[in-house]
Amino acid sequence: MFDFYIRHEWWFAATQLSLAMFGMGATLRLADFAGVFRRPKGFLIGLLVQVVGVPLIALGFNLALRPPPGVAFGLVLIAAMPGGAMSNVLTYFAKSNVPLSIALTAVVTLGCLVTTPVVLRLLAGALVPPEFVMPVAAIALDIAVCLLIPLALGMAAGAPLRHLTREVIARWCINASLAVVVCIAIGSAGAGRLSGDAVTASALLVILVFAFAVQQAGTLPGWALGLARPDVGAIAIETAVRNTNLALLLKASLFPATPGVLDPMGDSVLVTALLFGACAAPLTIPLVLVHRWLARRAA
Repeated sequence: MFDFYIRHEWWFAATQLSLAMFGMGATLRLADFAGVFRRPKGFLIGLLVQVVGVPLIALGFNLALRPPPGVAFGLVLIAAMPGGAMSNVLTYFAKSNVPLSIALTAVVTLGCLVTTPVVLRLLAGALVPPEFVMPVAAIALDIAVCLLIPLALGMAAGAPLRHLTREVIARWCINASLAVVVCIAIGSAGAGRLSGDAVTASALLVILVFAFAVQQAGTLPGWALGLARPDVGAIAIETAVRNTNLALLLKASLFPATPGVLDPMGDSVLVTALLFGACAAPLTIPLVLVHRWLARRAA
């Protein structure tokens, strides 16, 4: 049973990412972006934080703390990801700028076709064995096939539908995607790839602090540069909730699992991505509640 998962790991990752992006696409419309680009200050700050700031934080952590290579590569991989599909929903609950969140998700997601291979090559090229070749073309193809195309199909499918219907489609797709993530975790654990040897307690602390630092990187620049509270909330949540679905897919492409063959590097990257997602989720809940309280207070 677990050998079946190992042999088809890429397909599991591709399925869960495609479901999540189709669901998010069903909620998007081109008109959502018009207001954002008429007042682009918040968008530009969020874009710089996502594309430049978060990768630099990962680089700083790796230079200062020297985590194991698999964890270090995992941090860079997470940093190279766009915002996750749930960021728009959490921004809505936080009574923050949902169109800004949607615009950042869409544009950074499109841009990661170029930025992700560049970030991985520049910041993580030295973390893999000398004979390892960064498959830039394969990464770009994975992003296009499993992320951009489902996103576009979701937008096309949702365009003629009512808002409530689009929300139902998004909810079902994202829930199905989360179910596949659970299958990935179970399959990896059953194959012995989520053992305690993959990531140490000190590395777990590094991942937790990194998740907190990423969240603060999305919060502090907005306040410092005088953005409105709804814009600050949107950027903070968008930065904190990374697209770990895409990270799992790229891990499966970069470090493909082989039944019966140990891969400590790939296992550490996998566990780092999963643990980041597990750490980021609870850290984002207080952020959502604070912004929701600030919105009520302002009203």
